[in-house]
Amino acid sequence: MHTRTFVAAVVGLGLVTLSACGSSDDDGSPRSASRTVTLVSHDSWVVSKKVLADFEKRSGYQVKVLKDGDAGQAVNKAILTKDNPQGDVFFGVDNTLLSRALDNGLFQPYEAQGLDQVDGQYQLDAAKHRVTPVDHGDICVNYDKKYFADHKLAPPATFDDLAKPAYRNLLVTENASTSSPGLGFLLGTAAKYGDDGWPDYWKKLKANGVKVVDGWEQAYNEEFSGSAGGRKAGADRPLVVSYASSPPAEVIYGDPKPTTAPTGVATGTCFRQIEFAGLLSNARNSEGGKALLDFLVSKEFQEDMPLNMFVYPVAKGAAVPAEFTEYGPAAKDPETMDPAKIAADRDQWVKSWTSLVLR
Repeated sequence: MHTRTFVAAVVGLGLVTLSACGSSDDDGSPRSASRTVTLVSHDSWVVSKKVLADFEKRSGYQVKVLKDGDAGQAVNKAILTKDNPQGDVFFGVDNTLLSRALDNGLFQPYEAQGLDQVDGQYQLDAAKHRVTPVDHGDICVNYDKKYFADHKLAPPATFDDLAKPAYRNLLVTENASTSSPGLGFLLGTAAKYGDDGWPDYWKKLKANGVKVVDGWEQAYNEEFSGSAGGRKAGADRPLVVSYASSPPAEVIYGDPKPTTAPTGVATGTCFRQIEFAGLLSNARNSEGGKALLDFLVSKEFQEDMPLNMFVYPVAKGAAVPAEFTEYGPAAKDPETMDPAKIAADRDQWVKSWTSLVLR
């Protein structure tokens, strides 16, 4: 979700995030600050140049993008700077961290135009509209097909499989305290094994040689042998916590482009993630921020998003690329968790996980 810097990841292919910064009007004078709207995001924000230009022309606002690391880091920084925010809209808070943002008053209410076209299952703050759903995806373990074929070993399919001796020293995951996919994977195990069972499961994973790194970029592009980046880096871990949509990215941005995805998904290890954007409480350009939120749920952006950020749209009727269906269909039965349960237990779980796994 996310987290998903496939553009940088898959790897060095010249795709750049489009941040319109420091422009001037045609007469050479600096643009009024009120005509610039600033989006603060995690590192995985990407939008097509034409789609962004269409929004800027139609709305009259220029979009400036500030990236702030992995989702967990970006949310924490936004909370710390909420009284004097870096921008107007924050994108990238997901259902694993939503209550932290809401409880800290990060956002002000706004009901985006077009929200009526967003499926109700994604509207987790429907009563107050402090956040707007933008995308969803599944955090899942990915595997390197070549490794398992070469070793004549069936890839793991479930959480239980990952703790088996056959997969010792093969899995890399992200730190649950700093990384959104790492936290999602922890919540997936808590949903699977319950309040009492997940610590024992993680004891088994630790005994089985799980490796923990800070964030998705390092895990996927430096440690995972199945990714384009990992192959270049000489990575030696054939299992990684990533996304169900990672295999299509490996095909689409492969050079040369492979005919089949070099990676697969362990479909019994998935946790459903929903990402949101919100108007920051002390936004300097709230009108521009509202226009930007309207844009994020528009059909134009929703259909542009999958092949840029490798997530699924939330708007009804938004087309999903054929590559997603062929190489990375959404998980049919991912683990989920009530947002109230996440809010009540997340911080204690992360504290317990840190003590259990990192010490």
